[in-house]
Amino acid sequence: MKIFSFDFVSKELLLSSLKDSLKKLNPKSEIHNPVMFVTYLGAALSSFFTIQGFFQNNFSWFEFQISVWLWFTVIFANFAEALAESRGKAQAQGLRKLQEDIRAKVVKDGKEISKFASELGQGDIVVCVAGDRIPADGEVIEGIGSVDESASTGESAPVIRESGGDRSAVTAGTKLLSDQLTIRITSRRGHTFLDRMIALIEGAKRQKTPNEIALNIVLAGLTLIFLLIVIALKFYADYSLKAQAQDSSFSVTIPILVALLVCLIPTTIGGLLSAIGISGIDRLAVFHVIAKSGKAIEAAGDADVVFLDKTGTITMGNRMASEFFPVSGVSDKDLANAAQLSSFADETPEGRSIMVLAKNLYGLRSQPFEKEKVKFVPFSAQTAMSGIDFIDCEGRPVKSIRKGSAEAISKHVEKLGGVFPETLRRQVEKVAKEGGTPLLVCEDNRILGGITLKDMVKGGIKERLEQLRKMRIISVMITGDNPLTAAAIAAESGVDDFLASASPEMKLAKIRKEQADGHIVAMAGDGTNDAPGLAQADVGVAMNTGTIASREAGNMIDLESNPTKLIEIVRIGKQLLMTRGALTTFSIFNDVAKYFAIIPALFGSLYIAHGNANETLAFLNIMKLSSPHSAILSAVIFNALIIVMLIPLAMKGISYRDESATGLIKRNAFVYGIGGLIAPFIGIKIIDLLIVACGGI
Repeated sequence: MKIFSFDFVSKELLLSSLKDSLKKLNPKSEIHNPVMFVTYLGAALSSFFTIQGFFQNNFSWFEFQISVWLWFTVIFANFAEALAESRGKAQAQGLRKLQEDIRAKVVKDGKEISKFASELGQGDIVVCVAGDRIPADGEVIEGIGSVDESASTGESAPVIRESGGDRSAVTAGTKLLSDQLTIRITSRRGHTFLDRMIALIEGAKRQKTPNEIALNIVLAGLTLIFLLIVIALKFYADYSLKAQAQDSSFSVTIPILVALLVCLIPTTIGGLLSAIGISGIDRLAVFHVIAKSGKAIEAAGDADVVFLDKTGTITMGNRMASEFFPVSGVSDKDLANAAQLSSFADETPEGRSIMVLAKNLYGLRSQPFEKEKVKFVPFSAQTAMSGIDFIDCEGRPVKSIRKGSAEAISKHVEKLGGVFPETLRRQVEKVAKEGGTPLLVCEDNRILGGITLKDMVKGGIKERLEQLRKMRIISVMITGDNPLTAAAIAAESGVDDFLASASPEMKLAKIRKEQADGHIVAMAGDGTNDAPGLAQADVGVAMNTGTIASREAGNMIDLESNPTKLIEIVRIGKQLLMTRGALTTFSIFNDVAKYFAIIPALFGSLYIAHGNANETLAFLNIMKLSSPHSAILSAVIFNALIIVMLIPLAMKGISYRDESATGLIKRNAFVYGIGGLIAPFIGIKIIDLLIVACGGI
């Protein structure tokens, strides 16, 4: 089930957005957008004078059309914002519906009782069989099964969940594909994964970012300037027409001046500004990243330093077997076979990884044993060993194999009269210096060799970090490991720099230093010790598999727990800023073009030169618009329609390119500046011709 995947538009989204756009006509909603609020007041004022003229038997069909298109301008701007919000609502509704449809089989006093997922409480025991959805966040206490977690992570490959160990946690809304699980609910009512995602999605969409607020102030300033210009035009036109003894009634009515004001103020970007910001959050959700606010997305677009925690972020988090190193006289395969035998009773991730490595390298698989002839020795923290004993028919041990830490195996072998080979000791020290963990394997009192455990670097991360480098972003790995281990992981992963032996305080201090130097810092982490850094960073991306503290501290949550997702986050942030810049450029040039298209047509007959009525300013009407009324109506219609035409671009964002800020400015000025300059001339002329073709005004 895809929760975070939507078509750009659907019939349902369009209808709900249209309803919401009408609801937003409330002045309390409009006042948050200065440009559109002025348009809103202008539409109301124009409507008032139109209605007044109707009751005074002085109704103007032209002014009525002006009023209608001014209201359409406001509604279209509301529609852009409502459409962006509706996509977020659809995400939340999809999650909520998924939650409401789940029923659970609760075990109480030995009986199964059916309940809705919303009725479950912390500590309840539920049973899920193949085909069931997990009703709430919990821990598997019995059984093993394959779980489809695509509803929460987007990852299509199923995962194994079983009791005990690190794979016991299950998430609300995921689906059990096989077998049966008994689950203890660990989340409080209303605090499941789905509840948190719904709250994040619904809570994130309305917050304005600092850049958006700043741009709103600039747009409000431009609106005020044009308001003063239009007011001045009223007095200027009245005086000039009176001096020329011309009739000014056709050109300076209040509805016409309102229409002129709306056409000249930056309504295009003003109407699309909220939609651009909200759609950035929606695009992140498609990549299974939940942003708590739009501020973090904008900051991601400006980020130039990325801090990555090593354990669980750059690396897998669990130390995995990477190679076998036998002593002289023992083959690699014999060592691998002994290591596998000694790991049968080791339920730790390290023990399982040894069996996987033996299988992958040498095709060794689990062997059937007669219960009476073997005795398994499970791993314990006290002995730091696991193994297997082979016994004869009388129950006496004939051969024993052990695997464990270098210190534990050394003591075990020496106790049995064996020796620790000096060459092996040097190999063990080498593995430790390179950041690995050496384990040894022995048969009776003879050491066969060792196994290297490494915190494995996640696949593909080197290539992804190279992409960050191309975006001129520096990657820094921070870890509590010693410098040797950190250097080895840094070289393997391809980070630009690293900070070793880092305490939470050191991480925090490093981030603050970078910020003090003027850098915008992004950080990805998953541990409690990452929480201070995640909270301090401009962009804090917490892994969903991380601790509660890290998820609370971050301003984004990556549901797939993939640290390289920072690349998508940064790209979306840059795309958002580029889209806003491009449409702002288009809007400003658009207004300039409308000014030169409308004013000459409107005041073309203002002056009579040398007392000759045929010599006027009409030659400035380069578009040859049919009349002043047609010019103003065509401009108002174009002004409303251009908002609708640009909604897809505002929602999807302009195409991302890796280039410098100077390059972006040049490209925006060329493509969207020239486009904004040309579009009104073409659009207004076409609408003017259509008005004339329909009989004029």
